[in-house]
Amino acid sequence: MNRLKAEQALKQFLLEDIGDRDVSSVLFSDTDSGEAIVRMKQDGVIAGLDCYIWGYRLLDASVSVELLKRDGDRVRAGEAIVKLTGPVASLLAGERVLLNLVQRMSAVATLTAKCVDALGSSHTKIVDTRKTTPGLRMFEKYAVRAGGGFNHRNGLYDAVMLKDNHIAAAGSIIEAVKKVRDSLGHMTMIEVEVETEKQLMEAIEAQPDAIMFDNQSPETIRHWVQLVPESIRTEASGGIDLEKLALYRDTGVDVISIGALTHSVSNLDMSMNLSLSHKEVLVR
Repeated sequence: MNRLKAEQALKQFLLEDIGDRDVSSVLFSDTDSGEAIVRMKQDGVIAGLDCYIWGYRLLDASVSVELLKRDGDRVRAGEAIVKLTGPVASLLAGERVLLNLVQRMSAVATLTAKCVDALGSSHTKIVDTRKTTPGLRMFEKYAVRAGGGFNHRNGLYDAVMLKDNHIAAAGSIIEAVKKVRDSLGHMTMIEVEVETEKQLMEAIEAQPDAIMFDNQSPETIRHWVQLVPESIRTEASGGIDLEKLALYRDTGVDVISIGALTHSVSNLDMSMNLSLSHKEVLVR
């Protein structure tokens, strides 16, 4: 994950929450310091711990951040993942934004890891989609990698995905691929979505870089993969969830894209416990 881009985003996240000031900070003096421990309340895979370093560096460089786990670690409920030491006002001002973000990223990483385990394939990769939370794409796609998955295209700018509306506008798959390739050149990857075997054969003739089988059964995918030349990558997408993944294990498809990795997760539960002058405060 790009540190400079992450810090830029974190700055906006912190400003959104803090505004002009944290009015609760009147409870503490400049000399009040404490220690806070972030703990898991559920089992899961951790992602985004560097956000604690970057976030508190922006908020108050005097806060000491010790990461007790690494991204990609499988952690049990009750385990500590981060230790923070510094001014109490600063610890509390940053806790909610960073907790929210790491909880979200860890949920994405956890679901991705479950999908990779359920598929159990040494060939087929689990990849994400563009169905990310606006403003969080960089963080969520990083979390997919932390969970053992891979990234599909990052946006509309780095690869072409020709779907039904694009093809209808161009007139045919062959014409759509030709127009794009003539305009963009050989360095831009082109993928074509197909829903029927007739479309598949036309796509093969057009020779894109990848073909996506949309909403097809494992049996159909297994058959279609045999028709596609090795020079063209294959992708399965649509209606494939954690419970069904094992059915696609031996289809031979190169990647399976799952939008639910980023659009349907529930935040992994965590909490921060603050110790100050022999008192302990649970921040929820």
